Formats: sequence, C-alpha cells, structure tokens
Amino acid sequence: MKRKMQTVRNPVTLINADGLILGRMASEVAKKLLNGEKVIIVNAEKAIISGKKNSKVAEAKEFLEVGAPMRGPFHYRRPDRIVRKTVRGMLPFKKPKGKTALKKLKVFISLPEDLKGQQIAPLKEAQAVKLRGPYFTLAELAKEIGWNQGE
Repeated sequence: MKRKMQTVRNPVTLINADGLILGRMASEVAKKLLNGEKVIIVNAEKAIISGKKNSKVAEAKEFLEVGAPMRGPFHYRRPDRIVRKTVRGMLPFKKPKGKTALKKLKVFISLPEDLKGQQIAPLKEAQAVKLRGPYFTLAELAKEIGWNQGE
C-alpha cells in the first residue's frame, strides 16, 4: 500500500519594518523562521534604531574597521543586508536548523510591485511608539556608513 506524500504549505508572513524597532523585530522574525514560516520583510530602510545617532554611527564606523576585505568579517552598508544580518545573529546559523531557517528569509528595500496588495502582519511588540528617548531610521545609519542608493 502506497501512501501519498502530503504537501504541507508553509505560511508566508509579510512584515512591514516601517516604524518597528530593529532588534525587537529581528527577534520576532527569528522565532517565526525557526518555527518553519517563510518571512518577507519590506521597507527595511525604515526600521528604527534607538539611541543617539552620533554614538551609534561612531560605533558602526569603528566596527567597519574590524577584519580584512578578502577574509571577513564582511560588513554590509545596505539596509536590507543589515536587517538580514541582524536576524542571522539571532539564529543558530552555523547549524543545519539555522541555515534552513535563514533561507526562508527575504528582505527588501521599499515594497516590491509583486507584493503590493498582500496582507501585512503587524508586530505589536516591536512598535517604536513605546520609545521615549532619541531614535533614527536604518536608512540614516546606512547613509552615514557609506550606503550608495544607486546599488
């Protein structure tokens, strides 16, 4: 008796990073990825980083000096790559479970045409409305550390 393989369709979660705190959003996304969901993050450049802009930019520039260009670690300047690496840091990416989870993540700058009209899942835990102190967007940080929007 042969059994038919049942196809289990993994749900796709669409998240708009506009107005979400980067770290909190990344931890929620990492949990979803480890549970087997596919996650698409749009408007990555509008994610929020809390803290004073000057100190965070100085910290990022100091981090850029670490490593060698050919050997790594590789430092990204594009907002979508920064978000992806932030999520990767919250996954066990050196283990098979983490590698497969990371493959289910897609990050985009702005909203692609083919994703318009789809339902966007809200992340209430990561909203920046709770912040009392200074904050700025990921696009501002990326411009300060050398992001060319033409790429």
